[in-house]
Amino acid sequence: MAGFISSISNDSLSFLCDELKKNNKINDVDFTRFDVKRGLRNSDGTGVMAGLTRICNVDGYYISDGERVPHEGRLFYRGIDINDIINGAESEDRFGFEETAWLLLFGTLPTQHQLDRFCDILAACRDLPEDFIEDMIMKAPSKNIMNKLGRSVLALYSYDEDPEDLSIENVLRQSIQLLAQMPTIMSCAYQVKRRHFDHKSMYIHSIKHEYRTAQTVLRSIRSNKQFTDEEAKLLDLALIIHAEHGGGNCSAFATRVLTSSLTDTYSSISASIGSLKGARHGGANIKVRQMLDCIREGVSDVTNEDEVASFLEKIINKEAGDGTGLIYGMGHAVYTLSDPRAVQLKKRAREFAEKHDFVEKFNLIELVEKLTPEVFAAVKGSKKKMCANVDLYSGLVYEMLKIPEELFTPLFSVARVAGWSAHRMEELMTGGRIIRPAYKNVSPPHNYVPMAERIEDYSGEEFYVPSEERE
Repeated sequence: MAGFISSISNDSLSFLCDELKKNNKINDVDFTRFDVKRGLRNSDGTGVMAGLTRICNVDGYYISDGERVPHEGRLFYRGIDINDIINGAESEDRFGFEETAWLLLFGTLPTQHQLDRFCDILAACRDLPEDFIEDMIMKAPSKNIMNKLGRSVLALYSYDEDPEDLSIENVLRQSIQLLAQMPTIMSCAYQVKRRHFDHKSMYIHSIKHEYRTAQTVLRSIRSNKQFTDEEAKLLDLALIIHAEHGGGNCSAFATRVLTSSLTDTYSSISASIGSLKGARHGGANIKVRQMLDCIREGVSDVTNEDEVASFLEKIINKEAGDGTGLIYGMGHAVYTLSDPRAVQLKKRAREFAEKHDFVEKFNLIELVEKLTPEVFAAVKGSKKKMCANVDLYSGLVYEMLKIPEELFTPLFSVARVAGWSAHRMEELMTGGRIIRPAYKNVSPPHNYVPMAERIEDYSGEEFYVPSEERE
């Protein structure tokens, strides 16, 4: 398939961009003047209260006398501590993601009978519609799997006999089918990408319906279909901790915004995928991997704390890295002293790394976690508490599982569709109004200028002279 070639020349695009930039910058002082909650954040960094939910609670501080007091992070799914969910599955040596999805969707822990039947239902839904892979994935390959996920989810609308029905029964059906089909779409999109862009072999395996989600993913992306139980259980842990993170995170809020307009399930979930793709959200795990590669290239001894700290300072000062000044994988909007997801991943990552020759990479990540708060404080003069977030260790976990980088964020989507679906149904049942925050217009009034009176000066700024003053 031929690639898309832009019909806009570089010179024309530069001309258009110059015009665009002249009239689209808003002064920072105006945000302060009108007390605008940029990013729907209060001045202290807390989120603006926009709704109520029973699905998830993200807890990283408490308020005392109007001030934020940091404490160890906690994450609750339907009121249950995520650590208890993880430890419960681990103590019984079983997979926990499907149990987690049931909990998020239905609000209670499943009985063994309920869980078994739920897993059977998911297994029956994993296959994609007839010819879907050929028509929707193979005929339009994408370099980015997240974009292909979003497009494919939208395309499923055309295969649904009742896509617009907003009854909870129908939306639940759609949600469960998406939960089951997302791993299949992801693996097929990846295989097609391998063949078309990487010029490597493509292998699309038949689905083994008795497998759980983590097993299904590993089997589908490996040429020999082989994996260990240890590997599958580690991926299952990653799916559990990525399944949900409150209604205020960007992608869950996107789900709720679109749902509030009473659009269809496929449009809503596709928007959530697009939101998660961004480097400020789910795409941060790839940024962590790239940042760590940059540190290895720029530091002669990655075990030397002074050398690593010096390089981190360069990143913060935008002298190294991607130029944003961000240490990816560090800091969070809610968590202050710790991110429980990062704590769980770090523990399992250390155990796996010690057995599979990844200790050096693990130690570098741990060093970044240790040094960043003090380096950031020294450079910025900030006393803000900073901890590792889930993205710091998730990339290493995926790398140890031999999962290619282009699947890091799609795997996040495979898990998070459980949470998105729960938020969509809660919004349908309890929202009641379209989400419409206000934006203050700060554009000064202008008169319409007749074409003949419009003049463009050499700086590119447009002005006009009344006709009676013109020669």
